[in-house]
Amino acid sequence: MKARVTRPLGQGEFIALMAMVAATVAFSIDAMLPALPEMGAALSPDDLNRAQLIVTSFMLGMGFGTFFTGPLSDAFGRKPVMIGGAIVYIASCVVAWQAQSLEVMLAARVVQGIGAAGPRVVAMALIRDLYSGPQMARILSFVMIVFALVPALAPTLGHYIVLLAGWEAIFVAFILFSLSTTIWLLIRQPETLTPENRRPLSFRALGDAVAEMFRHRTARLSIIVQTLTFGMLLTMLSSTQQVFDQSFGQGETFHLWFGGIAIVAASSGFVNARLVVRLGMRAMIKGMYTAQIIITLAMIIVTLATDTYWLAFGAYVLWVLSNFFQAGLTIGNLNALGMEEMGHIAGLAASVIASVSTVGAVLIAVPIAIQFDGTPLPMAFGTLVLASLALWFTTMIKRPGEA
Repeated sequence: MKARVTRPLGQGEFIALMAMVAATVAFSIDAMLPALPEMGAALSPDDLNRAQLIVTSFMLGMGFGTFFTGPLSDAFGRKPVMIGGAIVYIASCVVAWQAQSLEVMLAARVVQGIGAAGPRVVAMALIRDLYSGPQMARILSFVMIVFALVPALAPTLGHYIVLLAGWEAIFVAFILFSLSTTIWLLIRQPETLTPENRRPLSFRALGDAVAEMFRHRTARLSIIVQTLTFGMLLTMLSSTQQVFDQSFGQGETFHLWFGGIAIVAASSGFVNARLVVRLGMRAMIKGMYTAQIIITLAMIIVTLATDTYWLAFGAYVLWVLSNFFQAGLTIGNLNALGMEEMGHIAGLAASVIASVSTVGAVLIAVPIAIQFDGTPLPMAFGTLVLASLALWFTTMIKRPGEA
C-alpha cells in the first residue's frame, strides 16, 4: 500500500502556495484581456478579432503540456517538474515580450502554456498525494478561493501596465510572478512523492494507465464534463472584453467590472467548502449546471427582448458571474471525482483530465468565440448547449458500487 506523506506545511500556507502556483494560469490569461485591443492593433491590424487567439493559443499549449507533466512527475517527483515548467514558462515570456508579429506571439504563447502546465497539473497531483475524497474537495475549494483573487486583480494590473509601459511589459510581470512562486515552492515545500512510490517512465506504462482511466466510468465522465465546463469558461473569456467594449461601451472600465465579478465569484469556494461534504459532489455539480442553463436562457431572452441598456448590460454581467461561479462549484468537485480512485497514478490522472479537457475546450471555444457579432448571443447560445450536455453527462456519474 502506498505510504502517506506527512504534510510538512501548515494547511494555510500549503493552500496559499498551491493556489499561487496554480494561479500562474489565471494570471497569464486574465492580465492579457485588457491588452488585447492594443495587441491586436500592433500585431494583427487587418483582423482585430484574431487577437482572441492570444488567449486560446496559451490554453492549447497548456492542454498538450499537461499530458506529459503528470507522468514526468510520477517518475521524477513533483518539485523537479514544477520547477522545469517554470523555466520553460519564463523563457517563452521573454520571446513574447520581444514579439513583432502575431505568429511569433502565438508560438510563444503555445510554449508558455506548455510551461504553465507543469505548475498547474503537478499542484493537483501534490494535493492528491496528501488528501483524498471529500477532504480533497474541501482543500480544492479553499485553493479556488485564493486562486479567484488573481482574476480579480489581474485585469486591473494588466490595464495599468499597458497604460504606463505598453502591452510588452505584461510579460515582465509574468516573469516576476513565476519567479516568486517558484522560489517559494523551492524553499518551503518538501517533495511529496517518495522514491519508492515513483513509476518508471515508459510508453507502455503510460498507455496502460491512460486505458485504466478511460475504462473507469467516473473518471471518463469527469473528463467529458470538465471539457464542456472549460469550453464554456474559455468561450466567455475569449470574447468578454469585446462584449464589454463593443456591445456596451465599457472598454475603459472593463478591468473594474471583471475584477468585481471575480471577487464576488470567489465566494463559490466558501459555498462549496461548506456544502460539498453535506450534499455530495454530484449534487453540487448538477445544481450548478441547472442554474447555468436557467441564467443563460434568461440572458438570451433579455438580450433579444429589450433595448434598455442597463437591463441588457446587467443581464450580461450576471451571466458572466454565473460562469465563474459555476466553474468554482464544479471544476474542483469534478477533479476530486475523477481522481478519487486514481491515487496510485495521481500524476497521470491529473494530466489526462487536464490535457483532454483543456484541448477539447479550445476546440469547442474557438469556433464559438470567433462568431462574435457585436452581441453576447453567439457565446450565450453556445453556453446553453454546453451546459445542457454537461448536465446530461453528470447524471450518468454513479456512486462507487452503483451499477
